[in-house]
Amino acid sequence: MGQLQERYKNYREPQKFMKAGVYPYFREITSKQSTEVTDINGHKILMFGSNAYTGLTNDQRVIDAAKAALDKYGSGCAGSRFLNGTLDIHVRLEKELAEFEHKDDALCFSMGFAVNSGVIPSVVGRGDYIICDDRDHASIVDGRRLSFATSLHYKHNDMEDLERVLQKLPHDAVKLIVVDGVFSMEGDLAKLPEIVELKKKYNCSLMVDEAHGLGVFGKQGRGVCDYFGVTDDVDLIMGTFSKSLASVGGFIAGDRDTINYIRHTCRTYIFSASDTPAATAAAMEALHIIKTEPERQQHLWDVTKYALKRFREEGFEIGDTESPIIPLYVRDINKTFLVTKLAYDAGVFINPVIPPACAPQDTLVRFALMATHTEEQVEAGVQRLKKIFVEQGIIK
Repeated sequence: MGQLQERYKNYREPQKFMKAGVYPYFREITSKQSTEVTDINGHKILMFGSNAYTGLTNDQRVIDAAKAALDKYGSGCAGSRFLNGTLDIHVRLEKELAEFEHKDDALCFSMGFAVNSGVIPSVVGRGDYIICDDRDHASIVDGRRLSFATSLHYKHNDMEDLERVLQKLPHDAVKLIVVDGVFSMEGDLAKLPEIVELKKKYNCSLMVDEAHGLGVFGKQGRGVCDYFGVTDDVDLIMGTFSKSLASVGGFIAGDRDTINYIRHTCRTYIFSASDTPAATAAAMEALHIIKTEPERQQHLWDVTKYALKRFREEGFEIGDTESPIIPLYVRDINKTFLVTKLAYDAGVFINPVIPPACAPQDTLVRFALMATHTEEQVEAGVQRLKKIFVEQGIIK
């Protein structure tokens, strides 16, 4: 037996939950990602476990755009953007994203994760500082780990703690604050106005991850930076295509000189194959729809407000969420898996959140909304989940 086989032969943590019949991962879906999906057994299930906030993943216009790009450009580019993999639609999408985010320029990546994990170590290095929120996404965590900069963090959304960290740093050193605009598990927002004030006070730069804000917050869905009116004070805005833009990939937007530097130095950009033509065209069409159909964003907020109201009325603990991401706290790992399984059996698809995505005492199931959900679907989800939570003694 080899070294790796010897090391991992006793890793059986997932198998414990499989044996108990509550393993909640890799559930096979055989239909489009919509408000209702079909599983491998042919069961219809209400989908509240998706990040497709705009509900565009099964929009025929997006599908047709992807098909047309597939016919024109083929299935892939067989190379990086740096070499043979740049198409005219890549460049066009970058220009549209830069304009959308009110920045000079933008770069498209083949994965959202690769934006954070590549851009952060590209722009800050030895002698510099990275300052992150405790609950920043794993891609930000990996990005700071890959950087040679000194990495620091502050307590979640605690502005006094952030200031405590910044006070100790050299005034003239490059200091990059990196934060999620919307925190993906708990659904609360970064305190961007206060962060911008501290950025100016302590001579820092600021990068905001808009993965869960794009399409949801701000004018035409521009994100949390626009919602708070601080876009001009944010140096770099990151976004992903895999949520509101109904595709896969990501982007970084900023000033012309910084984007020029990233374009020629970022390892996850220049050493990765470029985004597929179909994915690029789908994201671009979704962006067009978001900009021209404000009623889609409005409906998302209508069902979100309804869901927040109903969960609170029924006694669920939902924390400080201000978004279509609604955490339903369970505060027990085993019960979190059990609730997820019971909900699935009752026709409600939700996702468990356990360590390292949260603290052990903060386990939850994540209920997320799309612009295409109806109040009737939300009510059905609330009622089915209430029955389960009461039976398990989580709520009264």
